[in-house]
Parts: sequence; structure tokens; C-alpha cells
Amino acid sequence: MADPTKIQEIAERNAKFLALKPTRGHLTGVTKARWVGGLSSEVEEGPWKLAVDMPLKAGGEERAPTPGMLGRGALASCIVVGFSMWAARLGVPINALEVEVQGDFDARGELGVGDNIPPGYQEVRYLISVDSPASEKTIVDLLETVERHSPYVDVFSRAQTMRPILHLNGKEV
Repeated sequence: MADPTKIQEIAERNAKFLALKPTRGHLTGVTKARWVGGLSSEVEEGPWKLAVDMPLKAGGEERAPTPGMLGRGALASCIVVGFSMWAARLGVPINALEVEVQGDFDARGELGVGDNIPPGYQEVRYLISVDSPASEKTIVDLLETVERHSPYVDVFSRAQTMRPILHLNGKEV
């Protein structure tokens, strides 16, 4: 397990570096998904590969997590990472930490049933369970810091610019 002191040193070093060279913080994450048949795909980034599928009741083969599970998992794990990183940076001891993400949605939106039913979530909740000797105020302040700096809390809570770039038969359309 990574040492909180080591996490703190690395985070502080990276923060100082980006304060001195802000343009080095401008990055682009690139992840690819390839259809592998039916409702299944393979997601790849660098050396990592993940399978994605849909449940049997949706026409999939239920051999892998759904996109929704991966999206909720991205949010939950981002909060866990942010919480543990900021706890290390601020010297807040954490004994245990768990984040559960719940998303309410109306499946009719995804299937085009009904008028003006959005396919996404109506509400997303994240339940955070922390075991720590720190005070309640310290943990609440820590959570506020995590939320302010969490990439996926931001992605889930703020409208993003989305721009498709379509290639058909090798040519941009």
C-alpha cells in the first residue's frame, strides 16, 4: 500500500511543478472502444483493456460490466483517489474509505420511448463512508476540498462541451 507521506510528497511536487509551468497541465486523455459483436465492446487505453457488455434483458450477453457501471465506477474511484490524496496532503488520517454511487434513470429515454425523457441520470448520489480519528469538521472540510478538485465530480455536475468527429469508411464526414 502506498505510504501517505509518499503520496503527499508526490502531490506537492506535482502541484509546485504545474504552478511554475501551467501549460504542462494541459493534457488530453484518449480512450478507445471497439465493437466486438452484439452489444459488446473492448475499451483500451495504453496497456489496459476492459470488456464492456449489456445485460441479457437488454440484448447483451452479460459477460462484462455495462457502460453505466464503468461510469459510476469512474466517479466512485475518482472520489476515493481524491479523498485519499487530499487526506495525505493535509495530514488527515484515514483508516477505511468506501464510496457508493447511485444513479437514478428512466430507461425509456435510452430506448426512445416517450417524449423528452433524457437517457441519462435524473440524480446521482455518492455515499461516502469514512473511518477516521479526525474530527467531523475535518472530514467535512476534506470532502469539500475533494469535491472542488475532483475531475469526475466536475464531469458529472457540470455541462461539458461534446463534439463528435465522424469518420465514415476512413474519411472524415
